Amino acid sequence: MRYFILLLLLVVSIVSCKPGNKERTGADMPVAEYFNYGDSSVRLAGIKMIPVSTPVGSFKVWTKRFGNNPRIKILLLHGGPAMTHEYMECFESFFPEQGFEFYEYDQLGSYYSDQPKDSSLWTTERFVEEVEQVRTALGMNKDNFYLLGNSWGGILAMQYALKYQENLKGLLVCNMMASCPEYGKYANDVLAKQLKPEVLAEIKAIEAKADFANPHYMELLIPNFYKEHLCRLEEWPDGFSRSMKHANGEIYTMMQGPSEFGIAGRLANWDVKNRLKEIKVPTLMVGAKHDTMDPKAMEEQSKLVQKGRYLYCPNGSHLAMWDDQKVFMEGVIQFIKDVDAGTF
Repeated sequence: MRYFILLLLLVVSIVSCKPGNKERTGADMPVAEYFNYGDSSVRLAGIKMIPVSTPVGSFKVWTKRFGNNPRIKILLLHGGPAMTHEYMECFESFFPEQGFEFYEYDQLGSYYSDQPKDSSLWTTERFVEEVEQVRTALGMNKDNFYLLGNSWGGILAMQYALKYQENLKGLLVCNMMASCPEYGKYANDVLAKQLKPEVLAEIKAIEAKADFANPHYMELLIPNFYKEHLCRLEEWPDGFSRSMKHANGEIYTMMQGPSEFGIAGRLANWDVKNRLKEIKVPTLMVGAKHDTMDPKAMEEQSKLVQKGRYLYCPNGSHLAMWDDQKVFMEGVIQFIKDVDAGTF
């Protein structure tokens, strides 16, 4: 009888391991299954142009899929506005080995997507509706949809959650304060004062003349501000350099303003800090010591949402995903795993 029981257990074990008998959605998923996107004809490397409707017509936005995981689907929202997905390519080195399904995405107006010229399109509210249409097209829902936004993408992620959080499983806001006026104040009152007085004087003189096309402006900003607070790596990653090269400056200036010291565009008065208490879904707020955003404000935001966690990157800047990569990625991955396991 004992041998019969052992044989029965062995058979059950073998059967349970056969494909189709067990939902395998983690890092143990076979490679062929992980990259099975259900392509029926020409394989497109996960790239899909998604149609989006707007008040001034229909356009297409670029997305690229990595992986196949019914439980964990992550949409990446790049910054700018109107930068590109390229600087977020670093997630390709971390998420696949965890078995996460994730999507790189160029928002409307960005390099790989359509770039209409109607200026009425460039509002936070319109972008929120775009994200909702992309979510629907990609088959994401409240049981598997994680939204990760960096910088302007963090603004968009918070604004989306305030309207559509019933569709979310988890929210990740990376390096973005919930109040643009407070962000502008931090840039002027804290970061600007860290510059050498003579450098700041030159920058302010150029800004006073609105001479932002002056090459000397970037010659001052890159070593003295960007290398300190945007990305602190000695050599900027190729993806980040391509994203900077492909940025849509017209949309960026319209929404953010031309200066890095303060915010003067359509986002100047954007502030949802007092509404964060409405966000019920598990939320990760990421801050960094050298960020353009106040890390203390990011920590405060993690306490204002109903189910928050704070991730601090002690060696990171605005792109902590690059210059404090180990801390950033381990924290982000653990948050997603905890939410998925129901242990958050």
